Order: sequence, then C-alpha cells, then structure tokens
Amino acid sequence: MGASQSAGTEHEFQDLADRTGFSLEQIGNINKRFRQLSNNEETLSREDLASIPALDNNPIRAQIINAFFDKRNLHQNETGTVQEIGFEEFLMVMTHFRPAAMGLTEEERENLRREKLRFLFNMHDTDSDGTINLEEYRRVVEELLSKAGTIGQETAKAIADAAMLEVASTTRGKMEPDEFYEGITFENFLQILNTFDIETRMHVRFLHMDTATLRCGKSK
Repeated sequence: MGASQSAGTEHEFQDLADRTGFSLEQIGNINKRFRQLSNNEETLSREDLASIPALDNNPIRAQIINAFFDKRNLHQNETGTVQEIGFEEFLMVMTHFRPAAMGLTEEERENLRREKLRFLFNMHDTDSDGTINLEEYRRVVEELLSKAGTIGQETAKAIADAAMLEVASTTRGKMEPDEFYEGITFENFLQILNTFDIETRMHVRFLHMDTATLRCGKSK
C-alpha cells in the first residue's frame, strides 16, 4: 500500500515536472511547504496564507494573498477567484517567481518576462477588466504609503492622482483638459516597466523558500 502510494505520488510529480519545468526535487520541496501551510490538508485556504507572520506588515498583503486564488494565475483561462487551491494550483502560481533558466533563447526569456509582468498586473487589476483604473491605482498607493504613518488619506490620494496623470502623459502623450484616461492597460504596463529588472524583484520570501534555486524553464 505504501509503495503503491509512493509510486503514485512520484508519477504525479513527474507529470507536474513535465508541465512546469520544475525538477522532482524542487516539486518535493514545494510540496513540503504546501503541506506545512495547509496543516497537511489537500487544499490551501486564504486563511492559511493570511496566518503567515511575515505577511502581517506587508502593505500589499491582500493583493499577494489574492494572487494565489486568482484564476488568471492558475492557467485556467478564465477570470474570477477560488476559495481554496490544491497543490497543483499552488505550484502554477509558484512558477511566476522563478529566475529564468540558463540557455533560454531571447524569445523564451521575453515570454517569461511578460508572464511575470502579467502576474504583477493582475495583482492590481482587481476587477479583471484588463485595465488598472484610477481607483485601483489609488488603493495601491494608499496601502503603500499607509505604513509611513505621517501621510493622510487625502495626501495619498493626491499622490496617486498625480502619478496616474504622469503615466497617462507617458503612454498617451499630451491630453486635453476634458479628456478621460481609462487607466493602465497591460501594454501600457509593459511600456512603463520596460527597464524594470523583474528577475531580482520577484520573490516569495514570506514562504521561506529560496526562489533563486527554482529556475524557470528547462535548462538546455
């Protein structure tokens, strides 16, 4: 019975390795962390992630937690959220945090970069309409500045509005006084973060995992 169960787990891990590019050892380590977080249950809940002490003071704690339950990040080709995720879904989210493997072509590296930036974009496009609008942008800025303690809500709102106006001028050029700016599209997002070093910024330290060893894409 035990040998059969072990063989089944190994077969499942091999299938996941073929689909994600993770090695069997990496998948085993991630599975151990998943089991710790879920209290050895088959699924992980929002409450499980919310209980991680390292997330308590993170200004975008809510967005980070929601990202693990966002269907757009689970390779399901649909929008909306789920209440719980299994290990496979957890692993799919983890693929966004790995550095690129050695030996990838420029096209493959660019595709990985776009996937990671799409993940970041989804975190702030909370209504899944394909645009980060002013209200969503204000929310992020207010949460980031709230930790300063000395900045009030109105000041944070003014900073967010000014920053959004700067984004509009960068992506669309000069706008008329009465012209409405819908918000930041993903293409705008790529343009704004053109020189952003995503490889050194994407990490999951709150999970106590070394993402530097979880390389993305199969080495050649």
